[in-house]
Amino acid sequence: MTAEHQYTATVVWQRGDGEKFTDNRYRRVHQWRFDGGITVPASSAPSSVPLPLSSAEAVDPEEAFVAALSSCHMLFFLFHAAKKGHVVDRYEDEAVAVMGKTASGRRGIVKVTLRPAVRWGGPAPTAEELHALHEQSHHDCYIANSVTAEVVVESR
Repeated sequence: MTAEHQYTATVVWQRGDGEKFTDNRYRRVHQWRFDGGITVPASSAPSSVPLPLSSAEAVDPEEAFVAALSSCHMLFFLFHAAKKGHVVDRYEDEAVAVMGKTASGRRGIVKVTLRPAVRWGGPAPTAEELHALHEQSHHDCYIANSVTAEVVVESR
């Protein structure tokens, strides 16, 4: 396998003062550091690890997963819309990921629904053209091509 590109992230966690750790009562808050210099506060999801051992204000891996998928789809959608001569003024996606049992019986993200709403800066594409833009964007999305969960696009 030859790598065309590499992407990096540094994930940093440190045990807090007074945390025993082996009792499993340690904070899951950590940091994601990216090559552009941004640091993002991260944590396990409060639905997985109760507060205060997690942080509702931080990004959890499941949210990051659905955001990455949505962002990748959007970037390809904008690219294809521009190539077709459509002007996009605003794109907003209220994406949802569903956790459940995978085909192998393990817990995982089993479905992602992308729900993009697009505001056009000129004539909007027909329903068929819009569907084709989303189909091509989904087909080209690197993240969608890397996951096994069902991905559905529902234009709003």
